[in-house]
Amino acid sequence: MADALQNTYNRLPVAFVRGQGAWLWDTEGRRYLDALSGIAVCGLGHSHPKIASAIADQAHTLIHTSNLYRIPLQEKLARRLCALSGMDQAFFCNSGAEANEAAIKLARLHGHRRGIERPKIIVMEGSFHGRTLATLTATGNARIQRGFEPLVDGFVRVPFGDSTAVADYRNDPDVAAILVEPITGEGGIRIPPDGYLRDLRALATENDWLLMLDEIQAGIGRTGEWFAYQHEEMLPDVLSLAKGLGNGMPIGASLVAGRAVDLFTPGSHGTTFGGNPLACRAALAVLDVMQAEGLREEAARQGAQLLRLLAERLGDRPEVVQIRGRGLMLGIELDRPAAELVRAALDQGLLLNVTAERVIRLLPPLIINDAQVTEIADTVSDIVADLINKEERQRISA
Repeated sequence: MADALQNTYNRLPVAFVRGQGAWLWDTEGRRYLDALSGIAVCGLGHSHPKIASAIADQAHTLIHTSNLYRIPLQEKLARRLCALSGMDQAFFCNSGAEANEAAIKLARLHGHRRGIERPKIIVMEGSFHGRTLATLTATGNARIQRGFEPLVDGFVRVPFGDSTAVADYRNDPDVAAILVEPITGEGGIRIPPDGYLRDLRALATENDWLLMLDEIQAGIGRTGEWFAYQHEEMLPDVLSLAKGLGNGMPIGASLVAGRAVDLFTPGSHGTTFGGNPLACRAALAVLDVMQAEGLREEAARQGAQLLRLLAERLGDRPEVVQIRGRGLMLGIELDRPAAELVRAALDQGLLLNVTAERVIRLLPPLIINDAQVTEIADTVSDIVADLINKEERQRISA
């Protein structure tokens, strides 16, 4: 029963029982087009046969041992991710928050190695990094922090997209790292100016800081590159991954390069379930399918198509502040609260969400086809028009 669950979500009145590709079916047999992908998780859609086969085969073979022993599938996945990213080493965990916890610990180790007694990490306004105490503190959202004080020390906050604000900390001897999303997810699909990540890379190198990128939502092909930082010519010291890596199987990863290599030593960090054979087999199958089917390139193509269609249908409306995106990570910012559009879209058989109060967030699966892209654009345009027209009628009648 639902009342046996702790009250942590305002759940919509629908329950899904089956999925196939970009579609989900509810308990009443109604079909929905999934333009959210479980919040950027199911990049290959639902019930992909090759992922299902890999999981089933591995479940019949070996699910879990322990990180007290070598795990060949984990080693293979580490090599694959390092080859795709340019990073050097991987640590596997179960979620994005855990990957960011690992990053925060690496920053503190780096700071202490430099002789800093109380290391600081520069984080961004409007960011989201998780809901553990440390990642909650790093997150730039006072609303979700409220009630959990005292928060964790060691974070300083600057505006997102402003490398000059980061440069102002050059003379602070206690700064050890920068933690930033290349594109904000929960913060409203904000894309920083060109060169922003390169500027942060230069600042980090100049000041012996770690540059740590949270690509939990943007990574694994969603933006049209394997990782969002690959749109610029730079490499981070730490890279956090999760969501799309397992296509629904819980897995996270913290990848390191450069000055972050070998900061962790035996006993300094660990996990019971992270990197188990089942999760790693699923992630390897995800990478196999993505490479075989060219889904990174498809994300770039379909994202550009969806962005164009949305601009054609909504771009001239003064109530639409901006339509933005990269690959299949898109946001439509309105000049008014838009939360009611989630239910309106659900009633039309489309799954999306609204973040930062006014931004319609679209994260369709990477396997989406042309007809489905058009359906998303048409439905979103219709519900936005309905909202604007309804509020205009209310204004006139008031």
